[in-house]
Amino acid sequence: MLVVIDMQARLLPHLDGGERLTGRVATLLRAAGLLGMPVIVTEQNPRGLGATADVLRDDMRSASVIEKHTFDATLEPAFGAALPPRTETLWVAGAEAHVCVLLTVLGLLRLGYRVEYVADAVASRRAGDRAIALERAQQDGARLTSVETAIFGWLGSCRHPRFREALALVK
Repeated sequence: MLVVIDMQARLLPHLDGGERLTGRVATLLRAAGLLGMPVIVTEQNPRGLGATADVLRDDMRSASVIEKHTFDATLEPAFGAALPPRTETLWVAGAEAHVCVLLTVLGLLRLGYRVEYVADAVASRRAGDRAIALERAQQDGARLTSVETAIFGWLGSCRHPRFREALALVK
């Protein structure tokens, strides 16, 4: 399952590398849709921060969108109810790397999930905060990965029937 945290239009312009982040998350969402992977998208206080950025909306048609007010999404009952069995691996991306993404990753680890923290698909207002978040997530048991590694891992083989379509997403 792919978990996309708080990619809201009002937040993205303030992030270090917000435009790059949006592109990386869009690639993950497209690949997940192509491969039929379930997706959860969270929105932190959407009345204050607005909805997920319009540029991502088409790629999240089949996603479960969950409003939250906690920084750790695992503390929201609707988020917990949408999670798969604990035997599943969760790939996590979004914003901000050192707040909602990190706290959600730590919550998922506490719940017993295997977590892949998609390092090139997270951002914070300050690059230093992002770096600390990546280190902390890894120290606490999350595995760092990249968008391309995640997608090729989901495919498993160049013989996958959607391989060429997925390859086009990362080229």
